[in-house]
Amino acid sequence: MSERIPPTSDHPARAAIAAFVGTTIEWFDFYIYATAASLVFATLFFPAGIDPMTGLMASFATFAVGFFARPLGGILFGHYGDRIGRKSALVTTLLMMGVATFAVGLLPTYEQIGVLAPVLLVVLRFVQGIAVGGEWGGAVLMAVEHAPEDKKTFYGSFAQLGNPAGALLATGAFSLIATFGGDALYTWAWRLPFLASALLVAVGLLIRLKVEESPVFTAAQQADDRPTELPLLEAVRGSWRPLLLGIGVLPVAVGGYYIVTTFLQAYGTTEAGISEQVILTGLSVAAFVELVATLGVSWLGDRFGTVRVVTIGLLAVAVLAVPQFLVLETGSTALIFLVLCVMRLAMATVYGPIARVLSQMFPPKARYTSVSLAYQIAGAIFGGLSPLACTALFALTGSIYPVAGLLVAMALLSIACLVKAPRYRDEDVLVPAS
Repeated sequence: MSERIPPTSDHPARAAIAAFVGTTIEWFDFYIYATAASLVFATLFFPAGIDPMTGLMASFATFAVGFFARPLGGILFGHYGDRIGRKSALVTTLLMMGVATFAVGLLPTYEQIGVLAPVLLVVLRFVQGIAVGGEWGGAVLMAVEHAPEDKKTFYGSFAQLGNPAGALLATGAFSLIATFGGDALYTWAWRLPFLASALLVAVGLLIRLKVEESPVFTAAQQADDRPTELPLLEAVRGSWRPLLLGIGVLPVAVGGYYIVTTFLQAYGTTEAGISEQVILTGLSVAAFVELVATLGVSWLGDRFGTVRVVTIGLLAVAVLAVPQFLVLETGSTALIFLVLCVMRLAMATVYGPIARVLSQMFPPKARYTSVSLAYQIAGAIFGGLSPLACTALFALTGSIYPVAGLLVAMALLSIACLVKAPRYRDEDVLVPAS
C-alpha cells in the first residue's frame, strides 16, 4: 500500500492573517457599494421624481447584479485555482476588485450623463461580483488547508473575519461621512470610500504575495490528484450532492446577513424614522461585536463540534428575526444597539465556522471550484435577492412579519442541510500515484 502524503504547513498563522487582510479589503469594497446603494444611489443614479420605494428597489437591483456575477467568478477562478494554484488566483481577484471599486468612485451621476450612469454602475458592480466570486473560496481554502486538523475551524474563521471587518470599515466610513452635514454625502463625500480603497488594495497585495501556496494543493499535485477534466465538470459530476447540500447550508450565512444589515438599514431610515447616523453607528458597533466574537465561536467549534455550534447560531437567528425589526419602532438607541449586537453575535456563530464546514464537504481535486460554486450560487439566490425580496414583501403587505418569516425559513433550511453535510479529511484522500 502506498504511503499517504500528509498536507502540512509551517505557517498556518501567516496564511490565516493573509486571508483575513485580503478578504477584509474585498468585502470593504463590496460593502461600501451596498451601503451607498441603500443610502444614495437611488437618488444619484436614477431619474429624479420617481417614487422613493421604486428608486430603492432599482438601487437594490444593481446591488443584486454583483451576486449574479459571483457564480461566474467562482467558476473562472475555481478553474484557475484548481489547475494552477490558489495563490495566483487570489492575487488576480484582489486586483480586479480594486480597479472596479476605484472606478465607481469616479462615475458621473444620472444628472450628468443620463442613462449611461446606471449602465456603468451595473458593469462595475458585475466586475466586483466576479472578483468576490473567485476570492472567497480561495481565501477560505488557503486558511483551512494550511491549518492542522484540530484547528481548521479556528484558522478558517480568519477568512470569515474579513466580512465583519469589511462591513465595519464600510459602515464606519459612511458614518463618519454622515457627520459632514449638509449635502456633502450626496454631492461628493460618498465617493471617498471608493477612492480610498486603492490604498487598501496595495497593502493587501504586498501581504498576499508573501504567502506560500496551499500545502493541500501542492500535495494533490504530488499525488497526481488533479482534475482530469474541466474542474467545473469534475465538481458537478463527482460532487453534485454535496454541492446541493452546500448551497442549502448557506442561506443565512450569505443571505440572512443582508437582511439584518442592508435591508434593515433601508427599513430603519425610510419606514421606522431612525436617523442615518443612528443606524450606521449601530451597525458599526454590531460589526465590531461580530468581528471580536468570530474567532471565539470558531475556537468553540474545534472543541465542541463545528456543526453543533453553527446549529445553535441558526436557532438564535430565527429567534431574533422579529425582535430586530420591532425594536426599531421603539426609537430607543440603546435597545436598537443591543438587539443589533446580539443578532450579529448569532450571525458570527453561523458565519465564522462555516468556512471549515463548506471546505471539508469536498475532496481536494476540484475543491476550489466546488466551494466557490456552492457559495456563490447561494450568494446569487439568497444574498442577491434577499434585500429585493424583503423590500417587495414589505411593499406588498405593509408588514415586517413576512420579512422575518423569510429569515426563519432560511435558518430552518440551513439546519436541515447542515446535518446531512459530508466531511473529508485531507490526509485520508491524498495518496501518491503508484
